[in-house]
Amino acid sequence: MKSNTQNPHPATGSCTLVGAGPGDPELLTLKAAKAIARATVLLVDDLVNPAILEHASPQARIVHVGKRGGCKSTPQAFIEKLMVSETLAGENVVRLKGGDPFIFGRGGEEVQALRKSGIQATVINGITSGLAGLTALNAPLTHRDHAHGVVFITGHAKPGDAGVDWRQLARTARDARLTLVIYMGISGCAHIQQELLHGLPAHTPAVVIQNASLPQQRHAATTLGGLREAIDEHRLASPSVIVIGDVVRGISALQSQETFREPACARHAP
Repeated sequence: MKSNTQNPHPATGSCTLVGAGPGDPELLTLKAAKAIARATVLLVDDLVNPAILEHASPQARIVHVGKRGGCKSTPQAFIEKLMVSETLAGENVVRLKGGDPFIFGRGGEEVQALRKSGIQATVINGITSGLAGLTALNAPLTHRDHAHGVVFITGHAKPGDAGVDWRQLARTARDARLTLVIYMGISGCAHIQQELLHGLPAHTPAVVIQNASLPQQRHAATTLGGLREAIDEHRLASPSVIVIGDVVRGISALQSQETFREPACARHAP
């Protein structure tokens, strides 16, 4: 008889990938809170609000596996090995990730690594910052009069990858009336802006949102043509999302907050 077991040493524990949301601990889902409470081991990203760990059991082991743009990060391969080894050791593992595990959270890579070891992962969604940031400014990502759809896209390509064809994307966004939500685009903003201007007019509304959903959220409303200048003027940094499209109209009337907070790695840099 042919066995359905892919691994001779099946997992005795469990592994759940949990989206911690954009930062505001009250945006955590009930299902996520319950999974955190059941965990015996939590592998926690840097962008997870520490207040969310209040849902964890006092007996749970918490391991911080930092990942933050522009800062020293825990290697992805090490994280995946840790997820596998702890699960096979019988632990109830929760991989706690900022935003949503399957939206630029490397959740797909982690699920694949678990499957190779015979582990069937569970995934619990979280609210992604590209949605939460614009919502906090009382603006939608889609609108019947202004945007027929939305594109979530990364501004940071994998090493060796040619990355996004921004000119083609700009033409598609213009013709199909799409909102562009760019993650991890601050460091490459000058290039992204230059390429998008080949397909979108300079007056296209844009907004940059830092620390989405948190009390220290800041933003700068501008246009595609003034994007780089706005980021420099307001000293916006990661983690930020850039939203481009007609749904942004009207946000320019809002005031940007004055408080600037550097990323934790910058504050502790020698």
